[in-house]
Amino acid sequence: MSTSDSVGKVLHHHIRRMSGRDPHEPHRVASSLELLFDLTFVTCFAFAAAQFAHALAAGHYASALIGFGFSSLCICWAWFNFTWFASAYDTDDWIFRITTMVQMTGVLVLAVGLPRLFSSLEHGQQLDNSVMVLGYVIMRVALIFQWLRAARQDVARRRACLTYAAAIAIAQIGWIAIILFPFSMGVTIALVVIWFLIEFAGPVLAERKDGGTPWHAEHIAERYSLFAILALGEGLVGTVATLSAEIEHQGWTLETALACLAGVGLTFGMWWVYSILPSANVLHVHRSRAFIWSYGQILIIASIVATGAGLDVAANLIENKAHIGTLPALLATAIPVTIFLALIYALHYFLVRRFDQLHIWLLLATAIVIATAIMAAIFGANIVECLGILLFAPVITVVGYEVLGHRHQDEMLTSVNV
Repeated sequence: MSTSDSVGKVLHHHIRRMSGRDPHEPHRVASSLELLFDLTFVTCFAFAAAQFAHALAAGHYASALIGFGFSSLCICWAWFNFTWFASAYDTDDWIFRITTMVQMTGVLVLAVGLPRLFSSLEHGQQLDNSVMVLGYVIMRVALIFQWLRAARQDVARRRACLTYAAAIAIAQIGWIAIILFPFSMGVTIALVVIWFLIEFAGPVLAERKDGGTPWHAEHIAERYSLFAILALGEGLVGTVATLSAEIEHQGWTLETALACLAGVGLTFGMWWVYSILPSANVLHVHRSRAFIWSYGQILIIASIVATGAGLDVAANLIENKAHIGTLPALLATAIPVTIFLALIYALHYFLVRRFDQLHIWLLLATAIVIATAIMAAIFGANIVECLGILLFAPVITVVGYEVLGHRHQDEMLTSVNV
């Protein structure tokens, strides 16, 4: 083959057969299209975090939790499904690219619908999630096309691909019904649970009973870490909001520096803790553990975004725009940080299937830090001082891992043949 022919094969994006990627392909990394696709979710995270923070600051806790829970589930699940499909069948031809663009359009429509969802919840009206669900359906219909294309061209895995397509299609009929018929809020929430259960069942049936797809363990682990970084961006947004409010309120003071350190430190610490998970190593050997690992990531990503929203709530409190006190404002950050750390430890145990006694001491020390921050809020410390204490919650895990934990993890991975 000539050099020009070789270059041509790299440069053009003509139709390629979806025969499945090599699950053991060396040096598999995220493509530029995948990274572009991820950028649309920055918008979703920003809208969801802003609406969540607004509802919390107003003291509308029920509407905040329901709206944020529903939106987080839709955002994460839509991203997860594209990522797993791309890991197995990314041909990077023009059909794949155009279909991905359609999915990106759906993501943006979903983001536009988030304010209407939260507004309907806050005012106790009929749940208005029609625009948000429309965006979700656009994404899912495009993905059905992708799975049907893979089913037609990858004969060996046709049954698994059709199972994916069928589960998504059945659920979309239900989602469309929510748009067309004005159900009450209670009925809508119940239907949402049913449709998500159907969608959750699709990957389990396809991968465990129908032969599975050739997803790449290292690629999947990298993609999820990049998605977590996007979520952590909300922590930096919340930090800027808190810092700006503090400067406006008191100017450049030592407390201002503490506000900056607390926000950046929490975000950076959570990133460091997330990177401790040995996801790629374990999933490469134990592919069956991918389901619980993947579904657990929904809660991890949601807790990361919620932490950023909590920092935004702190900014509202400093600016006297919040209708809540210091303790609820602190809990808006402390609770998601606690959930995040607990899930990381739980997921670590699930992956390696070995118990590390060091984790008990680290969790105990973390609990003391979080309790100290809460007690400080109760006894009159301001929100910045409380966040300064909370900063040490992820720091304990980071220090514990770097001093002793990494050796324990290496021993555990060796014992499970990873």
